[in-house]
Amino acid sequence: MSAVMGALSGSKDIPLDHPNMEKEKEEEKKEKREEEDGENDEDDEDEMVVLGPQVPLKEQLEKDKDDESLRRWKEQLLGSVDVTSVGETSEPEVKITSLTIITPDRPDMVIPVPFVPNSKGYAFTLKDGSRYRLKFTFNVSNNIVSGLRYTNTVWKTGVKVENTKVMLGTFSPQQEPYTYELEEETTPSGLFARGSYSAKTKFVDDDGKCYLDISYCFEIRKDWPT
Repeated sequence: MSAVMGALSGSKDIPLDHPNMEKEKEEEKKEKREEEDGENDEDDEDEMVVLGPQVPLKEQLEKDKDDESLRRWKEQLLGSVDVTSVGETSEPEVKITSLTIITPDRPDMVIPVPFVPNSKGYAFTLKDGSRYRLKFTFNVSNNIVSGLRYTNTVWKTGVKVENTKVMLGTFSPQQEPYTYELEEETTPSGLFARGSYSAKTKFVDDDGKCYLDISYCFEIRKDWPT
């Protein structure tokens, strides 16, 4: 009897795995694996997000045009879009038509783009130490152009003397041309500032599409040309 009791008392430290307990453990492991697989699938879906193709603006405007609430929402989002300037393609078109040099007490100097150099090879001439502003005129058609940027790099005798970058903004298509005026600047002055300069001007949007890439030369002189 004591031997039996001893055997029973000694058996309390031995784990007893009931068949039902084993089954529950297996089910828990299976559920855990399924949860982990589900999380991995969600991660894969997040990583494999593919943006749809860009839709022409005209198609966007025509879609759901009978829905008043959607029409108002599109007007708020897109602003005043001239439908006659909207094309069938999804790519925006930007055409820089002219550069205007505005200086105090002088008539505006309007230079068509692309520049046509004079007999000396210069697109224009500036007076040293003079204040001036640049104004660009351009047209936008087909679609909205996002993040239009202006960059201008200037060299003198092979040395870079200026590198300007300006974010012009986002513009919707319209028949009337846009104008953008830069901040006032002053040309360098003095004997060593005069002479020939070379420059490169570019207009690029957020997608990296270049609408103008032009190289030209200009001159800084002691006096304005007559």
